[in-house]
Amino acid sequence: MDDVGAVLGAGGPLSRVLPGYAPREVQIRMARDVAEAMRARHTLVVEAGTGTGKTFAYLVPALLGHQRVIVSTGTRHLQDQLYRKDLPTLREALGSPRKVALLKGRANYLCQYRLENALQQSRRRGHEDWRRLRQLADWAEHTASGDRAEFGALAEEHPLWTQVTATADNCLGGECPRYAGCFVARARRAAQEADIVVVNHHLLCADLALKETGFGELLPAFETLVLDEAHQLAEVAGQFFGQSLSARRLQSLGQDLLAEPLVAGLDEGELQRQVDALGRAVQRLRLALGREERRAAWVPMLERDAVQAELAALDEALGALQGLLDPVAEASAGLQAGLRRAAELQGLLRQLRSPQPDWIQWFQTHRQTFAIHATPLDVAPLLQRSLGQLEAARIYTSATLAVGDDFSHFLARLGIEDAVTRQYASPFDYARHARLYLPPGLPEPNRPDYTARWVAEVLPLLRANPGGSFLLCTSYRALREAAGLLRDALDGRPLLVQGEGTRHELLQRFTAAGDAVLLGTSAFWEGVDVRGAALSCVVIDRLPFAAPGDPVLEARLAALREQGGSPFMDYQLPQAVITLKQGVGRLIRDVTDRGLLVICDPRLTGKRYGRAFLASLPDMPHLTDRQTAIDFLRAAS
Repeated sequence: MDDVGAVLGAGGPLSRVLPGYAPREVQIRMARDVAEAMRARHTLVVEAGTGTGKTFAYLVPALLGHQRVIVSTGTRHLQDQLYRKDLPTLREALGSPRKVALLKGRANYLCQYRLENALQQSRRRGHEDWRRLRQLADWAEHTASGDRAEFGALAEEHPLWTQVTATADNCLGGECPRYAGCFVARARRAAQEADIVVVNHHLLCADLALKETGFGELLPAFETLVLDEAHQLAEVAGQFFGQSLSARRLQSLGQDLLAEPLVAGLDEGELQRQVDALGRAVQRLRLALGREERRAAWVPMLERDAVQAELAALDEALGALQGLLDPVAEASAGLQAGLRRAAELQGLLRQLRSPQPDWIQWFQTHRQTFAIHATPLDVAPLLQRSLGQLEAARIYTSATLAVGDDFSHFLARLGIEDAVTRQYASPFDYARHARLYLPPGLPEPNRPDYTARWVAEVLPLLRANPGGSFLLCTSYRALREAAGLLRDALDGRPLLVQGEGTRHELLQRFTAAGDAVLLGTSAFWEGVDVRGAALSCVVIDRLPFAAPGDPVLEARLAALREQGGSPFMDYQLPQAVITLKQGVGRLIRDVTDRGLLVICDPRLTGKRYGRAFLASLPDMPHLTDRQTAIDFLRAAS
């Protein structure tokens, strides 16, 4: 690993195999930091600005070394990029014999047992999805991995996937009749034999949560753990160390039981009646939670007699279902799994029917569904207890970890101590290639006319921009209002709005158009890479402070207050700064990119805390004259 500089430097193997490869000093420095952390088995935290090349900076030491390495990413998209593009390129350049494996959660792999059941159901009921299921069956005969990302004929969001993939709830494990050919088991065996395993934060946290409960582990033992997109880890960990009871989990139990092949002694009509009763109990509980869609604290809802009554009815329906299954469950692995799931859901329901100290209890309702959650107040002790048992190097990296040059907020959220911290600015020339336009005269964001005012301010920019524009909103309400105002105001320029197509479809159409305007919320603030003139203007409606009233946020702020901290300075401000940095990072994605950043919020310059945001942004000239901003946009394209 002493050779990382030679590999990444001028005249090295990468410069020989990658056309147009240019060495980056910050990348070489980061790679040396990673190699040292691996050697010394210590913790390294690295903020690497856009264009640093952080992926190669940690993959090269991983391939040159002899340790088993787990690389965990925040998104499946980056996971696939590492496994299918970056690692093969580097292995070829280095002539590396290191074995590499890709491992995702169960729901990412085709389940052949559930596919068989879905085909039987479709045939019997004349279901219109039979043709798609046959395509999946044909693909299952030829695919080596069963990874649904390889099957392009079915959109990632298509509801049919839930019928042909397994979850922790409905997976039959070693009892499955098709276990010998199970794609999940095959992927896990490959991971156990590999030197480098590429996972994602969801799978990593699921593995850590399993270890907390004393059950087996999903991932092999490792000596180095690399966490890319590490700014997402705390939120993901909160999901997996917590508990959740949802309408979807309850309904899928009934659907899976009805899809099971019939066995002797089980009355099909009675099973249908019990499943229907469970479905009605779920629907009545949804209505008892109020007709509106919202996210709120759970404990006050427990004080309502109607809610308690429906919780009791749901408990009774789960008990009746168990009573029906218990005498016949031994006849089928699927029925045994159904009996176990019904008992587990009933136990979880009983836990959630009373307040739990030291947990954040909250619920969320959608039009027809609901979910009730218990989230750890602080995931840091849980994460460190799980990770601290390992004698391993830990490398946390992202483009957005610090506020200014201060990492304390990120370190505190994950409970990281005794870490070496490094901060590498983007090598892109923002001073020449970018401008920050701060529109003068806009009202405070709490004014009712705020969205109309900022949309009117940026409309001339959108019309004048020869390329494409992103409008990043901090709420769905602002997005919908802005979409209405822009719908007929762009002189024929395409307007793409989040929710009017999948994220992948919208980005494809945006890039192909070259001069479109895309309106998005949180889904488009990070993980989007559009290069060139197709994206030359990014507009951010306001500073991305979390919405007040969110039950998880309010509980954490109250805990900070009790500990004598400052909720705003210790949590709300640093979180907003990190989120803003993610949105800003969409603008310049390549050394030749040029673009205009527009932040409409007057608090950026009118409030003292605005300095924290400005200090965290790339160094670029500021503009306050709209015509100058338009001239820059036109010249940039």
